Amino acid sequence: MTLEEIGSRAKAVSRTLNNLGSREKNIGLEEAARALLEGEEEILAANQADYEKAENCGMSKGLLDRLALNPGRIQSMADGLLKVAALDDPVGEVISMKLRPNGLKIGQKRVPLGVIAMIYEARPNVTADAFGLCLKAGSAVILRGGKEAIGTNKKVVSVFQKALEEEGLPGACVQIVQDTNRETANEMMRLNGYLDLLIPRGGAGLIQNVVQNSTVPVIQTGVGNCHVYVDESADLEKAVRI
Repeated sequence: MTLEEIGSRAKAVSRTLNNLGSREKNIGLEEAARALLEGEEEILAANQADYEKAENCGMSKGLLDRLALNPGRIQSMADGLLKVAALDDPVGEVISMKLRPNGLKIGQKRVPLGVIAMIYEARPNVTADAFGLCLKAGSAVILRGGKEAIGTNKKVVSVFQKALEEEGLPGACVQIVQDTNRETANEMMRLNGYLDLLIPRGGAGLIQNVVQNSTVPVIQTGVGNCHVYVDESADLEKAVRI
């Protein structure tokens, strides 16, 4: 399936998602969480294949750890979806309202963005996070993960799609780009007419590439934050070195 076809399906589905109520979205999230746990064996098998291939290609231990899944991590992914389901629905919330001198009321109301795309690296948990947050916000999502996790991501997305369709919801509200070449990522950055927002999540190089080359709106995320709290009883010299 081409990027244009994926984008077209997402755009069509976004109109359906725009009209979903909180109950339907929450049921979808709850069923997706259940399906994750029920599909644990298949997901772990796909992840093991990705892990072994990445290890043979010399991936660092730190990145391998981010790639690896186990029953505990799949449980955490499912728990994350349930936590999103338990959140208040942001769609339709009126966040401000002002009365103008001429009697006109002007307000701000939260609405779905439409179609969101995310480019990220070898972290399968991001697949679940992005899907859950976008569904809750009434938006379709197109995911483009790193090549190291493609087998895992495909399996996770297929589990989500099946669970949604069994509940009468459109499976195409979450789609995965299976071509992991850089050219495909660059093409995705220029998918005007289909994408309403693109979010890069990963290292500084990935983020800068998207910011510099995308022709669709981008939310630029940080590459990570580290905070150190220094208590009054701390060794200040050591604190400065840290």
